[in-house]
Amino acid sequence: MSVKALAPRRSSPDGLTRALRRNGIPRDPDSNEPLPKRLLKSKFFWLTVVMILVYAAMLVLLYQQVVPDREVPGGTLPGIGTEAIPIAAKYAAITAIPLSLLFLWADRYRPQRFWVWLMTFGWGACVATYISAQVNTWAAGHLSIIGDGDPATAARAAIYVAPFVEEASKATVLFWLAILMRYQWVSRLSGIVLAGLSGAAFAFTENILYYGRVYRYAARTFGQVPPLEALQSLFMMRGVITCFGHPLFTAMIGVGLAIALRSKSKIVRVVAPLAGYCVAVFLHMAFNTTATLMQGSSLLFIYLAVALPLVIGMIIFVVRQLFREGRLIRERLIDYVRVGWLPETDPIAMSRLRTRLRALWHALFAGPETFFATIRMQRAVTELAYLRDALTRGIIDETGRVREKQLLAKIRTIRDKAIIQPEGRAAYPSLRRLRPRAVTAYSPPSYPGPAGLGGNYPAPSAFPAPTELPQGASTAASVPVGQTAIQYSEVDPTWKPPGE
Repeated sequence: MSVKALAPRRSSPDGLTRALRRNGIPRDPDSNEPLPKRLLKSKFFWLTVVMILVYAAMLVLLYQQVVPDREVPGGTLPGIGTEAIPIAAKYAAITAIPLSLLFLWADRYRPQRFWVWLMTFGWGACVATYISAQVNTWAAGHLSIIGDGDPATAARAAIYVAPFVEEASKATVLFWLAILMRYQWVSRLSGIVLAGLSGAAFAFTENILYYGRVYRYAARTFGQVPPLEALQSLFMMRGVITCFGHPLFTAMIGVGLAIALRSKSKIVRVVAPLAGYCVAVFLHMAFNTTATLMQGSSLLFIYLAVALPLVIGMIIFVVRQLFREGRLIRERLIDYVRVGWLPETDPIAMSRLRTRLRALWHALFAGPETFFATIRMQRAVTELAYLRDALTRGIIDETGRVREKQLLAKIRTIRDKAIIQPEGRAAYPSLRRLRPRAVTAYSPPSYPGPAGLGGNYPAPSAFPAPTELPQGASTAASVPVGQTAIQYSEVDPTWKPPGE
């Protein structure tokens, strides 16, 4: 659509709103409104409330399905048991927490909002696991040979069903987020982070189920391995050696979605997500096949020759993307420096992660106002750089100029309050030396003690000087008598002993 075609719509507020919505560009909420009113008017707030309720319902349904014992035709199907859930959750969290923090750390230049991380993690932990459990169970029942205990049923389901079902269920939240907030998917790192969070959450709940089952089975089987020892053995295999599985598989779909969202070609927008899904399914299927059919030295060889190189390759890819995003931000901000809209120091300061972190560290000790202003400054400048990149690529039409002007005005407003180029050391709070308290048990110094003759400091005089006496007062009346006297009478030269 040409700029002239957009002109009539943009002349009215409704036309501008439709143009911004068509490009996925958000509008800043009115800061003059109170926070409760802004929350009630936000669609993302209500979406978060609804999804939290959905997550809670899915978690309750999954709990009722796998934890208690169930009566089935022919006997009782033992569940995990309530006593195994806390132990299994503790071991599963040992893997899930570091993986989640690692993915959040990778989202450095333009981190997503907290509710986006919450929605992604909750979907993988609650919805994806419940859907996968239902579909995998149903498919495994159809793959088994009726009337015969087929030992290959579990292997068939793990190889031919689970990869397609689990990757689709984990990636569904990514497609929803891509539709709702495609403007904020600015790089492949965004796709890797969100996909990794969904995969780590899925692995967290799945590990609880596996750990709980092996613990319950070992507890009910007398004369075998102790329950805790059996759980720890499985933890070393699933929670340590192969903990990268689900996040790595789903990251392929995240990369495909990110490529599609940053491309102008319609063919790429369709093919890239499908290719990412196919790669994720293939890796998942190969992993399950290897774990199911191979043992001993063959399994170790596949792990060292295939699995570890894939993980190392993904780490190298993420690091390279971090440097690439820094160069992109610097090059796009230079465009605004050339026209005089930004100072020359902004591209370097805002494109280096180390400088940005130092600025936040300095702002932390400069007060809350400076700290939050620095955060807003970094987010605004980063959004401006990616907006410029989208305009250059043709992903966003000329409506993006409206957002560009808003960001430039916001940067000018908060520049004086924020720290952009930190210098020297941060303003750490100084710890003053505590002065020793005066000892009240001793009397104040007086003449001729240590403050008088031979003392170290002059003693304060508690008696008025002769010049300060009232008129007509006697000097002798004010002079102390005896050892505490500080004034003496004049010598009378005519004095002599009596009787002479």
